[in-house]
Amino acid sequence: MESKRTIAALKALAHARRLELFRLLVQAGEDGLTVGSLQANTGHAGATLSNHLNTLRRAGLIRDRRVSRNIWCRADYGQMNALISYLTENCCAGADCATSGACSPTPTPAKRRTRQ
Repeated sequence: MESKRTIAALKALAHARRLELFRLLVQAGEDGLTVGSLQANTGHAGATLSNHLNTLRRAGLIRDRRVSRNIWCRADYGQMNALISYLTENCCAGADCATSGACSPTPTPAKRRTRQ
């Protein structure tokens, strides 16, 4: 993936509502969701939703298809995986992340703030 497309994808995902939409589509799987279903799940106004979906389309993160009167949107998993690969291709200086623990999927516990 070239850096221009990476920047466009990251820029599109750097908005809370667009990230929410993209995550819903990723969770929905290959079939995706209708625009109406996305609107019902998020509560976004029609024009706002359309604007966010267009931004994600231009970044290449989602695709859509028309079936009768419905527009079905789905995540472009190839583009998503290319973005993740681009971001992690030089991870851990070439070492196996699993053995170094640097890319461990185990979350670190959040520190608790204490009142003084």
